[in-house]
Amino acid sequence: MPEGGPPTIVSIAERAGVSIASVSRVLNGVGARPETVRRVERAAAELGYVPNAVAQSLKGGRTKQLTFAMQDIGNPVYVAMVRQIQAVTRAAGYRLLLHSTDAVLEEELAVVRSLGDRTSDGLILCPIRITPEHIEVLKSAAGPVVVIGSLPGDVPVDAVAADSVTGARLAVTHLAETGRERIAFLNGPLDTVPGHNRRQGYLKALADHGIVPEPALERATSFGLAAGRAAMLDLLDSGAAPDAVFCANDQLALGAGQAAHERGLRIPEDLALVGMDDSELARAGWPPLTSVDLGSEERGRTAARMLLERLAQDATAARRITTAPRLVVRASSASRRGSAS
Repeated sequence: MPEGGPPTIVSIAERAGVSIASVSRVLNGVGARPETVRRVERAAAELGYVPNAVAQSLKGGRTKQLTFAMQDIGNPVYVAMVRQIQAVTRAAGYRLLLHSTDAVLEEELAVVRSLGDRTSDGLILCPIRITPEHIEVLKSAAGPVVVIGSLPGDVPVDAVAADSVTGARLAVTHLAETGRERIAFLNGPLDTVPGHNRRQGYLKALADHGIVPEPALERATSFGLAAGRAAMLDLLDSGAAPDAVFCANDQLALGAGQAAHERGLRIPEDLALVGMDDSELARAGWPPLTSVDLGSEERGRTAARMLLERLAQDATAARRITTAPRLVVRASSASRRGSAS
């Protein structure tokens, strides 16, 4: 046995001069080029690698389990994704493991690294931030990963993303076209991908309609219902006096609606309200919430199919798919000009 403990797929990859993912495929019988197989097997023998007995007992080296890691398992958007991912993967004979990361960096990195432990055969990861650490660990993942979100072009991982910029632009354009001129924006953290992109769409739509952005009309805290209520109360108490509010998701919008009612404002007569995601929450409140459908179910289905395809054939280049947003108009943003936009 070499100094420093038993050999790992990392040390085998270094000795063989191949990627960690290639070592994982060879050791688990998933398939690789003959030359890669020879190099990995030779390096494993030289290092004295002994296969894990439990992993070897699994038929074909597969666990028949897949993992979906998301920020918050209670968020209706992720619930919609889970339903679609599970439907697709179950039909292919896989069990689905769920991991709620709370958007903690180390949690997200750990779940990618866990592919090397063979606890699951592949991962669907839905992060709200993409950091250099994410990129590094994704590039060296020991198994197939599909990201629900945006990735730089040089990351060799499949990804399916929402077009949040266009979605936000649709929402704010709708409000402007229904006669609103002081359109506030309640957002999540600006250092997240959705927070950044939705603000870009908000600003572009204001510019499209000749509306000068006012910093006093923006709040950026977090994406939860309580954050929406608190941000809306702060906005109203500041004297900003918006006639419409665009919220970066439906949870923020419902919290904003609660605050508006507490302050005696009528929706949509005094204040129009629009959310984003078109989750079940959009249809649960009163009045029903206008929201932008970002294709959560479609992204879930697509990610699951991409992962299954990657498990079957790993030779293709990384793929990028973007779902188109759709504005769903309901009573919370009824027009001031006599008809809905």
